[in-house]
Amino acid sequence: MRLPPRHRCHGPKPENPGTAVRPQPARGAVRRKQRTTPSRITAIGATAVVAGLVLAGCGARPAGVTEAGGGPKFTLSDSTPAPVKEIDNFTWAMYAEPFSLDYAYAFDYPDNTVLSNVCESLFRWNADLSTSPGLATGVENPDPLTWIYTIRQGVKFHDGSEMTADDVVASLSRHLNPEVGSFWASSYQNVESIEKTGEYQVTVHTTRPDYVFNASLVGAPGVVESAKTLEAAGKDYGNSSTGVNCTGPFSFDSWEPGESITLKRFDDYWDPDLKAKSRQVTFTMLPDATSRINAFQTGEIDGGFAIPSNAMDILKANKDAGSVYFGKDTSVQSMVFTNLGGTFKDVKVRKALMMAINREALIKAAEQGYASKTDALTTRNVWKDASPETTDQAFDGLLSTPYDVAEAKKLVKEAGADGSKFVFATASLNAAFDITARAIASAAKEIGLDPEIQTMSNDKYTTLFSDPEARKNVDLLVTSWYLSSTEPLEMYSVLRTGDFSNYGGWSNPEFDDLVNSAYGVQDPDARGKLTGQAARIASEDVVWGPLYETVTTMWLGKRITGADPSINYMYFPWAAKIGGL
Repeated sequence: MRLPPRHRCHGPKPENPGTAVRPQPARGAVRRKQRTTPSRITAIGATAVVAGLVLAGCGARPAGVTEAGGGPKFTLSDSTPAPVKEIDNFTWAMYAEPFSLDYAYAFDYPDNTVLSNVCESLFRWNADLSTSPGLATGVENPDPLTWIYTIRQGVKFHDGSEMTADDVVASLSRHLNPEVGSFWASSYQNVESIEKTGEYQVTVHTTRPDYVFNASLVGAPGVVESAKTLEAAGKDYGNSSTGVNCTGPFSFDSWEPGESITLKRFDDYWDPDLKAKSRQVTFTMLPDATSRINAFQTGEIDGGFAIPSNAMDILKANKDAGSVYFGKDTSVQSMVFTNLGGTFKDVKVRKALMMAINREALIKAAEQGYASKTDALTTRNVWKDASPETTDQAFDGLLSTPYDVAEAKKLVKEAGADGSKFVFATASLNAAFDITARAIASAAKEIGLDPEIQTMSNDKYTTLFSDPEARKNVDLLVTSWYLSSTEPLEMYSVLRTGDFSNYGGWSNPEFDDLVNSAYGVQDPDARGKLTGQAARIASEDVVWGPLYETVTTMWLGKRITGADPSINYMYFPWAAKIGGL
């Protein structure tokens, strides 16, 4: 559940992220400062779309969709060269400022990019998206309603105190507290109690079998913070003045709102294999894509994730400045139909809009070829625990919507939707997102629909994912939704009747039964089969419209190396691996 960094920018940071109960937002809200401007969209030609891809100020035009030799545009890397020395510091570019460093509200790329190096979870999410022990050395599941965690001994918080089972109980229990309003409360939907059952043992009881719960503990739902700090900081925990007190290889040093966040190496870190190789790391907020790319090329900034697609070829060509790496991702860019009672009430209209979009051309224009077409709401990466046969069956059974404008027009007429108006909310962060929005609106107009594009500020757009009232007059939006674990059921669970992130209010009893049943299935392959059946139902109803899936992108300047180009950077202390060449 999340939006890739390329589509989200930061607005004013709240003074106290914990002062009110907050509904769970979607990862993927585009956030950028811009006036709210309703306007009629007109069709745009392919030439205008492609012309918009030029990155102003970089002095070069992106190359074609394939390399000169006709080969693929990129290859995935498992890692980068190992560092040969320690360094005093390095700088990392952020396309947006974190909303909070409180793990209960860390729900997007900027938050977790920083937090993953400071706070740790019970389990680790590795670069290949496998799971390994973290602050828990093991877990037992003696019966379907019980999870027993053995807590690692000898782990110190950044204030020097030792982590105990009491800290784990206090940290996990915050997700159950309505006064906290954790954005991750849904991960605890079936949890009945969290108890200390030994000096280094914590037991979780659920009201019903839930074999997705344990998978979620590689991320924010499994973070452990000092219970003493949580109590002392109260609602100020995780903001720019108080920071956090966790167990990671870096500790919080300072936060200059709107400017930067600085972390320093924690020398008493428990894992010698991940002791930080840099004494300090500074995250610099550079929401302007051109400034960010220029800073990479001049060496002002040493690295960054989420490289704007229209700058990829420019950076790849500048080998003297550094290197671009590509890695595993779990993100899919999709259209979300937020009003199933208006223009998009009939599934024929939703299907028609999908068929009116030339997704292959969109990938070339918006992402410069650094993406791949998909009919699924998940990537295959998150199906790693299911058999290849089960995975193939899940993907092969999905609705395919080939580009066919004539058929799309026919479907619109059959639905009696010719000339129907709808409000399409968007925000402007970079060329790719702008082009996607224009392409969707143009396709809608071409098949007889009447789109009103409403460009919002980043803050207002983000609100669409967290406030049902804000979505009242919106019919369509776009998100790039990431999964935080290798559990595809995580995606389809949000489409159940009444779920907070079921933005269109879609309801299908058969789908709900399949998803709820899958939660109680222990065997990953058997669970995958049920998930695949649910995926087909959602696909046939075009609840969300998948456009394409992306890859994780990372830039490393010539001075540093060591980080892995993988989406696991959201929940793994990636910065600890960075050192000097």
